[in-house]
Amino acid sequence: MITGILFAVLAGLLLGLYALPEKFTKDYEFENTWSMFFAINTFVVPNIAAFLLIDGFSDILSTIPTNVLIGMIVSSLAWGIGVMMWGKAINHIGLSLGFSIFIGTIILVGSLIPFFIGGIPNTNIFLTILGGLFVVLIGVMANGRAGILRQKDEEKEKNEESKSGSILTGIAIAIVGGLLATGFSFANSYGAEIIDQASQAQGNAPWKSAIAVMYVIYMAGGVAIAIYFVQQLTTKKLWSKFKTPHLGKNVLLTSIMGIFNFAASVVFAYAAFKLGKELGGSVGYAIFNTACVVTAIVSGLITKEWVKASTKAKNSLYLGLSCMVIGIIIIAYSNTLA
Repeated sequence: MITGILFAVLAGLLLGLYALPEKFTKDYEFENTWSMFFAINTFVVPNIAAFLLIDGFSDILSTIPTNVLIGMIVSSLAWGIGVMMWGKAINHIGLSLGFSIFIGTIILVGSLIPFFIGGIPNTNIFLTILGGLFVVLIGVMANGRAGILRQKDEEKEKNEESKSGSILTGIAIAIVGGLLATGFSFANSYGAEIIDQASQAQGNAPWKSAIAVMYVIYMAGGVAIAIYFVQQLTTKKLWSKFKTPHLGKNVLLTSIMGIFNFAASVVFAYAAFKLGKELGGSVGYAIFNTACVVTAIVSGLITKEWVKASTKAKNSLYLGLSCMVIGIIIIAYSNTLA
């Protein structure tokens, strides 16, 4: 159990840090950096990892039942669309609020999805998990409030008027995007056991099964993401932006992002496996996403993103962090009751 929890936290750390290199790319617009990242992340890294590390990988794919493969592909496409919608939500309500609502929806719904597939556990375990999720969501809302306050502080510093945009539209997009992004949790819970059996039948170590599961999810989800960014790059006429003296550096930085992101998902899948069939997908998923948010916020503090924020904003941030850590502990504790 302890091993599974530690791996879930490690996965969250990797996911929380993966976007950090994006701060150092040069001459690129948002669409250039993130389209390059997703291309490497969803198509290049999974193929290299799967075909280099997994013995008989083609045979493993061919043994996945058609209904399972279709279920994984459809839910993974939903995940890709959800990620795309998160990017759109940020344009309306900003990064902090958009991230909080998006991840909050993922944690709440995504952590419960495995129960609909594998069944609800004993009442005391289920209520403990729900209690932990509730505390985590209080933390997510506090972080969102902190982000809004920080944004107002920065606008006041620059003597700018607040650009409200369409707040309700942005919140709706973030919630729907979060719901669709839980397709990741469904795909992992739905196909993990079958793919693990096929992988180990080829003589692979158990941890390699996680790579095979993520291969299906990332390749399918990447299609939806690729369509979105091709449209954005074409509409905004940004294809020429890729031609820059900093191309080599930008490719290196986005490759690091892609490796960290894919590794985070693989480590999460392995953590869910170690936590056990009954609670791995739910407990592991909650710890994974919560650790990701905490890491992203702490890295923001270290890189001085909050240096101009008011005391009120920082206090809300610290409250959010505290609640999320306490929530992780409660959720982890639920696994000891199994």
